[in-house]
Amino acid sequence: MTDASTIQNERPSAEEIILYDKNPATKIATITFNRPDHLNAPTADARLRYADLLHRANVDDDVKVVVIRGVGSNLGSGADIPEAMEMEADSTNLARMRELRVDDESAINFPPPGSFRHGATLTQWYANSAAGCRSLQEFKKISIVEAKGYCYGWHFYQAADADLLISSDDTLFGHPAFRYIGFGPRMWTWAQTMGIRRFQEMVFTGRPFTAQEMYDCNFANRVVPRDQLEAETDKYALACARTRPTDTVFMQKMFFEMMKQSQGEYLGSMLTGLFESLGGYAHPDAHDLVLDEDTVSGGINNAVKDNDDLFPPDFRLSKSGRRRAD
Repeated sequence: MTDASTIQNERPSAEEIILYDKNPATKIATITFNRPDHLNAPTADARLRYADLLHRANVDDDVKVVVIRGVGSNLGSGADIPEAMEMEADSTNLARMRELRVDDESAINFPPPGSFRHGATLTQWYANSAAGCRSLQEFKKISIVEAKGYCYGWHFYQAADADLLISSDDTLFGHPAFRYIGFGPRMWTWAQTMGIRRFQEMVFTGRPFTAQEMYDCNFANRVVPRDQLEAETDKYALACARTRPTDTVFMQKMFFEMMKQSQGEYLGSMLTGLFESLGGYAHPDAHDLVLDEDTVSGGINNAVKDNDDLFPPDFRLSKSGRRRAD
């Protein structure tokens, strides 16, 4: 059985996965996802570090703008699913409690499997900005996400929550919950951003949307060729850093946050936690891909690719699957 120390030690540290740099002269900080060999998948510890860095930047007077980008060909394809499966199978729950920021894991008993609280304790946590899933929603400085390649899952959350989104023209956007994992991600705010008709298409077909489609439905601010992406992002960051004073930006962000809360942004997050907490009651159909022990032991990537081939070529999640049809 995998224990908490194995789960933690066999992967890069949070500091290796989430890089941080700031330039006090420009007041621009950069958070970089640095795990390209795993499509920049953050571990649980990395998501916590991400949340902490945004909290730090929120307080830091040397920072007015935060740029979020990824090393390699992709922004990212979501969280570390194998790690999540290992954490779920770990009977000690020590890694899980570390994710929940319990300081003394040995002093408490985690809710038992089969109880509502077992799953709800974790899924409700995802609605908290300290968990690293909706941290940008409460960030009072300007945030810019630079999207490229895959922008799926947890990385799609960041793209949706940022103030500005600059994308390369080869980016694919979506969430695996619409195809094979999870039940109810934060659909409320996504439907408001994209428009309900286009978002329903993403939900019910599970297909990824291209960068141009996301621009057309008001999700992306700019779409440029890949070789112009970094320069375009930097141009926007400098413009944002040179406009109104940081105090004014803070007030503007408070305005937008109150506006989003009046539209139910956090209500959507809480509903996500509720639906995910009840996810064990959702029964799969006979043909559904289920991430159980058999799927994991046989290779998640293989299972996802086999499932992908059931869909039309331009509806497939993987770039290789889309190319196979060509």
